[in-house]
Amino acid sequence: MPTDSPPHRPSRRAVLRLGTAGLIGGLTLPRLLQMEATAATGKLAPAKSCIFLFLEGGPSTIDMWDMKPDAAVEIRGPYKPIATSVPGTFIGEHLPRCAKLAHKYTILRNHSHNDNGHTTGYHYVMTGVKADFADGTNSRKPNNVLYPSIGSVVARELGHTGSLPPYINLPHPMTAGGPGFYGAEYAPFVIEGDPVSPDFEVRDLAPLPGMDAKRGNRREKLLAGLDAQPAPGKAGTMQTYYEKAHDLLTSPQARKAFDIKSEPAKLREKYGFTTLGQCALLARRLVEAGTRFVGIDHSGWDTHFTCFPSLEKDLIPAVDMAFSALVEDLSDRGLLDSTLVVMMGEMGRTPRVNAQAGRDHWSMAQSVLFAGGGVKPGIVIGATNATATAPTADPVSVEDLLRTIFHQMGIDSMRVYYTPLGRPVPIVNGGRVVRELVG
Repeated sequence: MPTDSPPHRPSRRAVLRLGTAGLIGGLTLPRLLQMEATAATGKLAPAKSCIFLFLEGGPSTIDMWDMKPDAAVEIRGPYKPIATSVPGTFIGEHLPRCAKLAHKYTILRNHSHNDNGHTTGYHYVMTGVKADFADGTNSRKPNNVLYPSIGSVVARELGHTGSLPPYINLPHPMTAGGPGFYGAEYAPFVIEGDPVSPDFEVRDLAPLPGMDAKRGNRREKLLAGLDAQPAPGKAGTMQTYYEKAHDLLTSPQARKAFDIKSEPAKLREKYGFTTLGQCALLARRLVEAGTRFVGIDHSGWDTHFTCFPSLEKDLIPAVDMAFSALVEDLSDRGLLDSTLVVMMGEMGRTPRVNAQAGRDHWSMAQSVLFAGGGVKPGIVIGATNATATAPTADPVSVEDLLRTIFHQMGIDSMRVYYTPLGRPVPIVNGGRVVRELVG
């Protein structure tokens, strides 16, 4: 059974005949040909890569991107809005750098879904499929055992552009960032280490002590003889990982891309000496070297108790520096048009401050930031009601977001793959491209 297209696919001639007869609702012949050309070549795709900043735990929309200064104090919180570089657009006072750069990114304020769990919501955002397990598992081991993550889809559809892996996670595995039934070939390369640390390095990029070139070559030849036939099961999976590790070990390009210490001190300072800031800088280096999708997991956003001190002192300033520096740096290097930057969490926070001076889970309203990759800059899409409880109209779903990201990267999100048991799984099941965002 084929793994990349449904059986009994109609011929091109049959599809064209249907298109000219107007029997495919909403699709004209030119549109069909455009879709085919885009899926086949990617020439119409503005984004060659994507940096996905995931604020794990749920960032507080009402304190950052969608403030409600006229609401009651127990809803609006203690922060005040500030003007941005886009007339009429205001964001939170602890985001001054982002305020100055608002003309280069877009705020989508009407994202909404109904999964209020951390691990289940994370699974939903990363795969586009509701989790079939209960919330509460906090293991760093990927929990999407069946459905592939967005990064794995990108890796499969777009492949390598050099010696670096097409899909990378940092500074640890993303909880729902695994390849699912796609298999180990499309798993992320995980950088387990904090690049803000003075002794940060990517493990296993240097040869073992005593392993000179001759000895390494002998081992390669021996391994090649053993691997002449593909190994089944777990052995085959490990073989894939060994091959990936070897490619990195022997790649000067990879070692150079991972060498964040070679960046000027002033630029590192601009990103901020925080985990998020230095991960964002490393992500820029990785996409510059050819990585297709970099997923950054930034935890700590589950602010149930006394949230405002941590928001204003740690969490929001780290975002303000990292996001603004990343967007400006990409722009200065001529990479912003070809790099899609997305920042979001698995949910937002409750509009009403709770009795412990914190905000609880609230997935019904969240803001998502987009920059580069052909996205319209300097606009606000959608709105929420007076208390930021829900979108006023046209909520944007998880499926909508994924379909839009894939669209910008030239990936046919209607494509169907088959599980080992023959079950058809589309890249995205449902959803629409958010046209207000991409035109």
